[in-house]
Order: sequence, then structure tokens, then C-alpha cells
Amino acid sequence: MIAIIKYNGGNVSSVQNALNRLGADSVITDDFELIKNAEKVIFPGVGEASSTMRILKEKGLDQIIPTLKQPVLGICLGMQLMCKNNEEGNTVGMGIFDIHVKKFPAKDIIPHMGWNTISDLKSTIYSGIKEESDVYFVHSFYCELSEDTTSVCDYILPFSASLQKDNFYAMQFHPEKSGKTGRQLLQNFLNL
Repeated sequence: MIAIIKYNGGNVSSVQNALNRLGADSVITDDFELIKNAEKVIFPGVGEASSTMRILKEKGLDQIIPTLKQPVLGICLGMQLMCKNNEEGNTVGMGIFDIHVKKFPAKDIIPHMGWNTISDLKSTIYSGIKEESDVYFVHSFYCELSEDTTSVCDYILPFSASLQKDNFYAMQFHPEKSGKTGRQLLQNFLNL
């Protein structure tokens, strides 16, 4: 069973629908025991960093997520909140990735929204995915490049399109909205 973390963030149902299409059994939950005992965990997110982190803290989820031992996938804001801090709302994150999340410097061409190319694919989660594949992004803040970067996208500047550290995987883009490539990525996560 896949636990999709429930915390009033957006895109939760679209992630579950994508898993359903792959035949995966999932539950949307904020129950600690269900999350800890799930085979895998997905931490999706669409929203504003500081208010979302406040909700996670109120539910105690900010303490649970970093302790998980099974494969965990953070998506979009989920990825950003797994980082050390975020310029959006001067938010302290969970620190799973020692990365600063920054706002794109140009004000008139953000958010970065739509299809863009990822390259330098460096994780088993990219098995069967070609270099220069296109995926779907919607974000105004980006994760810096780091030793945990597993793919790169270039929009205004190069940034981490995805990250991995131990059992924690994260994607700035939305695999559930990224067509065939996104389906393969979710299937690869299910296969971990």
C-alpha cells in the first residue's frame, strides 16, 4: 500500500489517480501508523511554503517524514519542504536535503510553468527514461544544484529538477502530469 500524505496540499487526488492508472493501491492519510507502515510514501504538494509547513507542524508530520525508512517521493512543494530552508515565507524545512530553496531572479517570467527538458539523469528512478526528456513544471522557487541532484533543468538558471538521498526521492516537476515519462517515473518508484 502506498501512503499519500494528507495535509491540505494541492494535487493529492491527481497523484492518487495516476497511481490508480498504474494499478497501485493507495490511501490519502495523515495517520502516523499508516504512513510508517506503508510500503512507500508520496509527499505531494502545491501551495505556499510557510502556510503548508505550519500545517505539517500542527499535524506532527514534519517530525514523522524525515524518520521514514521506506522509499519516500516528494513532489513539487513536497520536494522543497524536504530541503533545509525556503525563501518563500522564510520557511525552515525538514532538512532531509541540505539545500536552500530560492526564488527565480526574474519577476516577469515566473512561474516556470509548462513543459521543459531534464538532463544529467543520475538515479535508478530514471531507469528507461531518456536524457533530454520533457516533464511538466509549475513553480516560482527552485532547489539549488547539490551533490543530491539527480537531474537538472535550465530555466533562467540551472536548478535541481530532482534529488535523491538514501531512501528519499524528490521531483520539482509533476510526474502525475508528465505523460509517458511521468508514468514511467511513478512506475519506477513503485518498483523500488
